[in-house]
Amino acid sequence: MTSSLRPHDLLWLTAREALEGVTEPWVETVWHTGLPVVVRRDVDEKGRIPVGVRGMRRDQRAAGWVDPANVARVVTPEALVDPHTLLRSPFISQPPVQLALMLAQQHWPWPWGITGSTAFALATGVPVIHAASDLDLLIRAPQPLLPMQLTGWQQQLTAALCRADTQVETPEGGFALAEWLRDGNVLLKTCRGPRLVRDPWHREGS
Repeated sequence: MTSSLRPHDLLWLTAREALEGVTEPWVETVWHTGLPVVVRRDVDEKGRIPVGVRGMRRDQRAAGWVDPANVARVVTPEALVDPHTLLRSPFISQPPVQLALMLAQQHWPWPWGITGSTAFALATGVPVIHAASDLDLLIRAPQPLLPMQLTGWQQQLTAALCRADTQVETPEGGFALAEWLRDGNVLLKTCRGPRLVRDPWHREGS
């Protein structure tokens, strides 16, 4: 299970002690095993999973590590876009969930999912979103896409009731769709840090 984990996956851990390397004091009082951590981009020589912890406030973010053996449950961004599940969500009246439902009721030629605070709310039932919240989205693109293939998606987000940002995930890392459509060059987020690239599907040095 853990061999296939990717950035933005939500993880539930077996015990509080499973969360390693976190120094922020608020984590002790806010985080517990009923709440997930999120996979982030990093590399660990010990083979641990890099994770992030979120609190109830925007400024409460912490980085840590988890041994793969201590992962009890995984929810992927793609698992949160079922239309029937979204309709039953207690947050269905919130603009981010309304927009997610609109997208989920259409056919798209790529796997996609929900990330960020909306994903956290949908997966936990914790009310961390409100009427002014953004919707963070992810598109899986293992093969190169052309800008024209994604303009229809982006146009729907531009006319939406709330701000929405999409990150496109390639085998080399993730990049902001709006930046790519606007500028061509993008800042690609990788496990080794960000780098400015023209082709986000091209392996550096190949």
